[in-house]
Amino acid sequence: MINPPEKQPPKLLDQVRDRIRVKHYSLRTEDAYVGWIKRFILFHNKRHPREMGAREIEAFLSYLATERDVSASTQNQALSAVLFLYKEVLEMQLPWLDGVTRARKPKRLPVVLTEDETKRVLAGLPGRWSLIGRLPKFA
Repeated sequence: MINPPEKQPPKLLDQVRDRIRVKHYSLRTEDAYVGWIKRFILFHNKRHPREMGAREIEAFLSYLATERDVSASTQNQALSAVLFLYKEVLEMQLPWLDGVTRARKPKRLPVVLTEDETKRVLAGLPGRWSLIGRLPKFA
């Protein structure tokens, strides 16, 4: 009688997908998280995340900010994906990540016209557009 082959445990990324689906995350979130986790593992030469910790996560996130010049929201998404891996899949607690070089959020100044600039714009409007532009705002 032939013994059935031993069932292998699911691969890490399959475990991530399974956990995401159990938690009812969107398919786009699943794709994004799996992609970031792959990049994290490849960045560290395919080391298993159980062998790594806060120092490696900090190095990856700092690399994204300094070498890849990603936006702050992109870096935050990568952080969320890696934290999901450790907390939800590997069930490991990580110390706070103080050594991360954070991506800078762009400074956005509001665009506001001066009273004089507003008058010039309104004066340049033709016909009924001028009338519409001069209507008071009711709110």
